[in-house]
Amino acid sequence: MTSSELWTRETADRYDAEEAENSSPAVLGPTLNLLAELAGNGRALEFAIGTGRVGVPLRQRGVPVTGIELSEPMAAVLRRKADEDTLPVVIGDMATTVVPGEFTLVYLVYNTIGNLLTQDEQVACFENAARHLAPGGRFVIELTVPPLRFLPPGQAAVPFDVSERHLGFDTFDLVEQTLVSHHFTRDDDGRYRRGTSRQRYAWPAELNLMARIAGLELERRVEDWAGAPFGPDSGKHISVWRKPVA
Repeated sequence: MTSSELWTRETADRYDAEEAENSSPAVLGPTLNLLAELAGNGRALEFAIGTGRVGVPLRQRGVPVTGIELSEPMAAVLRRKADEDTLPVVIGDMATTVVPGEFTLVYLVYNTIGNLLTQDEQVACFENAARHLAPGGRFVIELTVPPLRFLPPGQAAVPFDVSERHLGFDTFDLVEQTLVSHHFTRDDDGRYRRGTSRQRYAWPAELNLMARIAGLELERRVEDWAGAPFGPDSGKHISVWRKPVA
């Protein structure tokens, strides 16, 4: 088992409600458009499929989707939306778990590669993606660019959300290349609920090297799912690596 923290039943049961905005057609549409285009007439494999926020609507578009998910409670929420025949899910970690067959697309969205807390595990994740890809297939990652430009000397935290119902900020360990996301969420009764999660952040160039180790080649990198150009001020990236045709 990898170092990923395990999502609990309590977290899984409220995940969809907390991510409702990111699941809306306006936000999710460009994601599904690109993933369906890259999958083509083949099969797609989602690493860390969670509750199926992306995988279920992608399957509804006609793309055969299989998922790997470490948290059984998260997979149980997905199972309320799609049965095993419609969308198979294997319980396991995304760095080592192998499922049958070849895929034209493997994808990993929403910063989830950061759940692997060591560089070796992140490299293994790339290798696992390459293992599942057919020649010419693609591996897609959505990941935030580490916001260290907002961390001047002496400052310990960078806020990423300050709203009426949620306060979120990251604290960084610059030696270990990890961060802790802190969440203070206001519930309907007015009380605040605190949660934390750890991640290992990685730079775009570092991911390119991981891809090379796994035998993949960078095909494109854009700022968002709609294809805006990636530049020095981009806060995140969508990167696509391709498995060469032998």
